[in-house]
Amino acid sequence: MRTSIIPMLALAAAVSAAPGPSRVSEIVGRASTCTFTSAASASASKKSCSTIVLDNIEVPAGETLDLSSLQDGTKVIFRGETTFGYEEWKGPLIRFSGSNIEITGEEGHVINGGGASWWDGKGTNGGKDKPKFFYAHSMTDSSITGLNVKNTPVQAFSVQADNLVLDSITIDNSDGDDNGGHNTDAFDVGESTYITISNANVKNQDDCLAVNSGENIVFTGGYCSGGHGLSIGSVGGRDDNTVKNVTISDSTVTNSANGVRIKTVYEATGEVSDVTFSNIELSNISDYGIVIEQDYENGSPTGTPTTGVPITGLTVEGITGSVESDATNVYILCGSGSCSDWTWSGIDLTGGKTSSKCSNVPSGVSC
Repeated sequence: MRTSIIPMLALAAAVSAAPGPSRVSEIVGRASTCTFTSAASASASKKSCSTIVLDNIEVPAGETLDLSSLQDGTKVIFRGETTFGYEEWKGPLIRFSGSNIEITGEEGHVINGGGASWWDGKGTNGGKDKPKFFYAHSMTDSSITGLNVKNTPVQAFSVQADNLVLDSITIDNSDGDDNGGHNTDAFDVGESTYITISNANVKNQDDCLAVNSGENIVFTGGYCSGGHGLSIGSVGGRDDNTVKNVTISDSTVTNSANGVRIKTVYEATGEVSDVTFSNIELSNISDYGIVIEQDYENGSPTGTPTTGVPITGLTVEGITGSVESDATNVYILCGSGSCSDWTWSGIDLTGGKTSSKCSNVPSGVSC
C-alpha cells in the first residue's frame, strides 16, 4: 500500500476548539489518499483513508473486494483494470456500504467480471455456481458514478439502499450473447428508497432494470440492448413486496425480448402503485412491446392471473417504436378488479400482432 498524507491544519484547529468528538476529528485521523494494489490491503485499511484508489486490483478467486462499512464521506476511485479469479461460488465480487460514499472510476478504467469463465447458458437457474457482481447494500446519501463494467457472471448491481444515485454507468455483457450469458440483470432494486439511476448504457441478457420492491425510484436517460427490457418485478414472494412511486422515462430499449414490463407473482401478495413509464423508444423487440401480467412464475407464466398484487395508479405514456412481426405489441393479463386507475396515452407501437388473450383490461386502456 502506498499512502500519501496531506496536512489539514484548518480542520485540526476546528477539532481542538470543539467540545468533544466530531466527524471532523474522525476525518483528521485518517490519511488523505491511500492507493491500494491488492484487495486484502484495501479491505484491511479501508477505514484509515478519506480517499481510496483501487489500482489494478486482482481479486483472488472466491473472495470479495470488501469495501463495506466505510467511514462516512469516503471517496473510492477505480483505476486501471479490476479483475477476479475464477471459483464457483455465490459472491458478491464487490461489496460497498456506508454513508456519504462517492464511488467513481478514472478515465480508461474497467471492472472486468470475467463472466465467460462462468457462463453456461443457465445463469442462476442451474449449472455452475456463479457470483453476483456488485452489492450496493446499506448505502445512504451516496453516489456511484461513471463506472465501466464488463462481463458480469450473472446479475450486475444489487441495490438495497436509501438516497443513492447511480449515474453514467456502462455495463457491457455483449460477449455473453453467443457465449452463454444468462440472468445478467443490470440493476436489481429491492427494499430501497429514493434511488436514481440515470444515463445507464447497458448491453446484457436479462432485465435492464428490475424493481422488485421499494419507493421513490427513478430510472431515466437509459440505453438498454440485448436483454429483457425495463421491468417492475417480479413482485411477490419476498420479505418486501411493495413497489410505489417509480418513474421510468426518456430511455431506449432495443434488440430485446420486451420493451416495458410489469410482472406480479402468481398467488402472491403485495402492491404496485403510482408507477409511470414515459417517453420510451422501442426497436427490434422480439416478444412484447408492453407486457403487464399477474400470472408470473419464473420461466413459465401460468396464464391464469391472480389478484393478490394489485396494480393501481399506473401511467403509460409516449411508448413508441416497433416490434418484430411475430411479437405482440401490447399484452395485458390482469385479475378481476386488480388493475385500476390507469392512464394510457401516446402509445404508438407497430410491426407486431394484436393480442387476443388480454384479460380484465382497465377502462381507457387498449390492448
